[in-house]
Amino acid sequence: MADMKAQDKDLIFALDIGTRSVVGVVGRPVGDRLKVLDVELAEHSKRAMMDGQIDDIRQVGDLARTVAQRLQSRLGVHLERVSVAAAGRALRTQKGSFALELPEEQFIDAEQIGALEAGAVSAAEEALQSDGGDRRQMFLVGYTVAQYRLDNYPMNNLQFHTGRRMEADVVATFLPGEVVESLYAAMRAAGFQVSSMTLEPIAAMNAAIPAELRLLNLAMVDIGAGTTDIALCRDGSVVGYTMATVAGDEVTEAIMRAYLVDFKTAEQVKRAIGESDDLIRCRNILGQEERIAVSEVVQTIQEPIDRLADAIAKQILSVNDTVPSAVFLAGGGSKLTGLREKVAEKLDMDERRVAIAGNNFALSAFSESIELEKPEYATPLGIAISAGLGLLNDSYVVTLNGQSAKLFRNGVLTLRDILLMNGYGYGDMVGKTGKSLTVTLDGKRLVFRGEPAIPAALRVNEEEASLSTVIHAGDHIHFVPARHGEAASRTVAELLGPDFYGQVLVNNAPASMDTQLGQGDVVLTLRQTRPAPRREVPPAPAAPVRPDVPSAPQAAAPVRPVPSGELRIILNGKPLVLPAKEDRSPYHLMDLLEHSGIDFEHLDRAVRLEVNGVERGFQYAVKGQDSVTISLI
Repeated sequence: MADMKAQDKDLIFALDIGTRSVVGVVGRPVGDRLKVLDVELAEHSKRAMMDGQIDDIRQVGDLARTVAQRLQSRLGVHLERVSVAAAGRALRTQKGSFALELPEEQFIDAEQIGALEAGAVSAAEEALQSDGGDRRQMFLVGYTVAQYRLDNYPMNNLQFHTGRRMEADVVATFLPGEVVESLYAAMRAAGFQVSSMTLEPIAAMNAAIPAELRLLNLAMVDIGAGTTDIALCRDGSVVGYTMATVAGDEVTEAIMRAYLVDFKTAEQVKRAIGESDDLIRCRNILGQEERIAVSEVVQTIQEPIDRLADAIAKQILSVNDTVPSAVFLAGGGSKLTGLREKVAEKLDMDERRVAIAGNNFALSAFSESIELEKPEYATPLGIAISAGLGLLNDSYVVTLNGQSAKLFRNGVLTLRDILLMNGYGYGDMVGKTGKSLTVTLDGKRLVFRGEPAIPAALRVNEEEASLSTVIHAGDHIHFVPARHGEAASRTVAELLGPDFYGQVLVNNAPASMDTQLGQGDVVLTLRQTRPAPRREVPPAPAAPVRPDVPSAPQAAAPVRPVPSGELRIILNGKPLVLPAKEDRSPYHLMDLLEHSGIDFEHLDRAVRLEVNGVERGFQYAVKGQDSVTISLI
């Protein structure tokens, strides 16, 4: 190791971590192509991957290190930095919508559009989280805007338009955090630093379908052992991903059942189909030697191949809505006898428009000693091409708060993109105003606003930055998330003020002045006159009592007519007559409390209000002949 050269910055080391094997590629960019210096493959001794997801991190790390050591010994270079790809089968796609209300009508700038899109992506992630039960960390891979609206009018582009309410609908694609973290952990276990990460279907497409061909509607189908990854391009960019759960293992298992052989032997038989025209020799689990005609094996595997072709066709149409212009089959499973023809049949395409990937590899890569035109090289070669030729902006290291940022997307990356890709959401970037508090006081609805958010701190290479700042290779990002504003809060005392004197009910229950109010609480006040301070008054001298003088008879109280508009009701089972109010306004339940016989100065329980057997609120207007019950619960 001591006499090995260090890996210089132009030397690309790529690893494809597959279900069956790990493939390593080392190359160097020469002009506009990658010169491949060496390729190495090693198979897992036991199952360490489950459908593209790393199950045994240590085993994967050990095998990756074994591949690297073989390459190092032949090249004389110590490999430290690695480019990898996450399995496309783990992708999750979700729609999200978000609206921004501006304080007034104004010109829309890129910063506002960026905040709008970030909000829509965060909404998509929230929707994805709500579908899955427990919250999982998700990493953004990419998103497309399906529709903008400005003041409810559909738009294709908001910038420089004038309006007040902006809306965006997006379709966002995420990778579960455990997929990304397990891949990073396996690489750390192998002793490597991850210098770039992309997606397997994007990598395969970068090898098999050059960028200049992507104006056409094309499908890239990477057939692995456990699953089949599919990516589609149109108008120059990748427009969708999907996967089928049927893949090469289905064919291997059919051979196992037909000839009673173990999995490893069945794999050998499957690979021998295209290499032999006559007989295939193997040994079954009974120890007996088998000689199987190639034509017989081909017939045996037709049923799983038909199912695989059917699954591929259905998944392509589910994402693309129509038959693509052409289909490229990659991965080891692409060489299965009859699969290409079956896929064309299922899609009702000309067979010549379904091709085995490899013919276009030479446009992006070459080697002086290695035959590269093999479809199983699509993903490992694509990872190396992506990193070496800068086809992805994730082919360089960017640090975020001192750690290497995880990057996935094609094209130009802004600071907003990188934050979204590393688990930050709209609230972290912009901050949220604290929640408002709404209460009802004596029938009047009151709204108290929360505190405004404290903005995020954004710096790139120690310079102030914005969410729309474009990020370049080697940039150092410092980000302090925004702090949400405090939610509005009020106690009863703060609501009523220092001059209030009397009793208070909150949601029909007695409450003290230090009671903390909650959202939607209903507050009723029973105001009382504050008693005047007591003054000592000297007693008046008593008049002498003369028993021989009769007391004067009291005058009879004058009889006053009952004003019209009086209210006659039954309160707690007894008749009650109330005079008409001076302003002729109706009586409400709160007006009857003083007639209920309840001591509201010493309440220790909630109050129940019923009118004609139905529970009502304090503001309910009482009508003549109503039967009212006011009681303690």
